[in-house]
Amino acid sequence: MITTGTSDCLIVTGMPGAGKSTVTRLVAERLQRAARLDGDFISRLVVSGRVGALGEPADEAARQVELCNRNLCTLANNFSDAGFTPVIDWVIPSREQLDFFAGLLPTRRVLFVVLAPGIEVCRYRNTIRNPRERFDFDGYEDLDADMKRELGDAGWWFDTAALTPEETADRIIREASQRARVN
Repeated sequence: MITTGTSDCLIVTGMPGAGKSTVTRLVAERLQRAARLDGDFISRLVVSGRVGALGEPADEAARQVELCNRNLCTLANNFSDAGFTPVIDWVIPSREQLDFFAGLLPTRRVLFVVLAPGIEVCRYRNTIRNPRERFDFDGYEDLDADMKRELGDAGWWFDTAALTPEETADRIIREASQRARVN
């Protein structure tokens, strides 16, 4: 079970529409002391010159993704040092990025949960979101294949297709410590 006072850092990832934002908010609300760290929010702190993760030029997009990852880890370490469990919501598509996180969280027990309800569920959930929260994305098949190839043996691949967000959050709190550890 995830409890306050440990050095756990929970990272929840998945494709657009997997439920990351809703589930991480619910997990953080259920813990006694937690901070939800939203990678989309952190990346949007860059106001001028922002290049999204899939944007061009690709080298600048990669540089800004790395900056966001560094900032997420710095915040996670700061919150953890202050007694809060960091709950990170961010798309981590590769082993290289997961290893980067683990390397910047060396004194934390990193728990990595991949919300994996399936491509069609993610597409559907993305379409029913508030229009301001929708992510126009047509690369589900490629991202799914890449994540499975790169991260298929990492953490906990959690099929949430038949679960409510509340049920998903409750199971993550109960089971992530045993199923999701990557270091």
